[in-house]
Amino acid sequence: MGLKSNLHNFRQKNKDKKWLPAFSAIHTFLYLPNETTHNGTHIKAADDLKRTMNIVIMAMVPCLLFGMFNAGYQHHVAFGEIERAAGGFFSLDSTFWTMDNFMVGFWKVIPLVIVSYGVGLIIEILFAMKNKHEVEEGYLVTGMLVPLIVPIDIPLWMLAVAVAFGVVIGKEVFGGTGMNILNPALTIRAFLFFAYPTWMSGDKVWVHGAVERDQMIANGSNLDAISGETILGSYAQGNTNVVYDYWDMFWGIIPGSVGETSKFLIIIGALFLIFTKVGSWRIIFSTLIGAITMGLIFNGVVNAGWIPETSKFYGLMNVPFWQHLIIGSILFGAVYMATDPVTASQTNKGKWIYGFLIGFISIMIRVFNPAYPEGVFLAILLMNVFAPTIDHYVVQGNVKRRMKRLKVKTA
Repeated sequence: MGLKSNLHNFRQKNKDKKWLPAFSAIHTFLYLPNETTHNGTHIKAADDLKRTMNIVIMAMVPCLLFGMFNAGYQHHVAFGEIERAAGGFFSLDSTFWTMDNFMVGFWKVIPLVIVSYGVGLIIEILFAMKNKHEVEEGYLVTGMLVPLIVPIDIPLWMLAVAVAFGVVIGKEVFGGTGMNILNPALTIRAFLFFAYPTWMSGDKVWVHGAVERDQMIANGSNLDAISGETILGSYAQGNTNVVYDYWDMFWGIIPGSVGETSKFLIIIGALFLIFTKVGSWRIIFSTLIGAITMGLIFNGVVNAGWIPETSKFYGLMNVPFWQHLIIGSILFGAVYMATDPVTASQTNKGKWIYGFLIGFISIMIRVFNPAYPEGVFLAILLMNVFAPTIDHYVVQGNVKRRMKRLKVKTA
């Protein structure tokens, strides 16, 4: 009680100081948020923004830790230092769960986390000091998401520039946490893709050291390990004979961004978010339904013989509809991105429509854009823009139905 009283007196004495939001941000990070309800409330609950953000982070931590092991494992496989295990998770021996694999991934991922949080929080504190308001906790999740969705070897200065762009243009210009119309983490990824496309696609960016490996081969090395190309990249190039089996894809023993590979851990995270009522199960399931629907349509087109095998779209169109869920980032996007409560639809019916269109459009982009065969993030950003429109028509539809019932009763 004494500490709380002293902090209150401290804020009162320094309420005109420009640095007070920075102090409050550090205090909020270590303890509880400073802001409480000032007027009478109808609903009292123990949850707040910080607790909600922490729950989402806890759901992502297993993906982060597994991604560190996998990053080191893929690096050593690419350099021929260990032999790739076949048969998925249960065939892995101690060569995967080694401290060497973890440390390689750790020293590559942790700098991404530091830059993401450091640049983003500094910008948020500067805006809070300028506008004289409290620093919100919304960036806690964004700062963790960004390292999980970017290539592991991306230069740190590029990431810093992208984070600055995403926080300022994707969030602060709209008024900060709760006011933005675009998911900040996806805005950061979109900026990287369009500003530095060679660092965001291809078969040289998803495995640590892949560029150096190719240089060694060009210099006469006899390395014969896999190139590091993702499964989506292989299908987009028309190569359907990928070296990974379905268990590899499900457990995550494949190249890719740090957080997207292990579908098993993503499902565990989804169940955790649904159980804690932080993530919307309607959005998650409708996104998967939309992806499956689009996959079934493409499979039907192939089975009907309407597209020749020589077509550049044939490879991804011919992928079994269910396999789209265990390759690429569709599952990660559905669980951790599409469910963002700020940028997603708010009505229950709107959530079904919003999620279905995300899944549907994601697979469409994946197939029709072979140069960038991962479309979930672009699809979510597109639907972020249309989410208010979806809710508007859902509400108007409800109003019209109630007006009709009212006319019937008064007639």
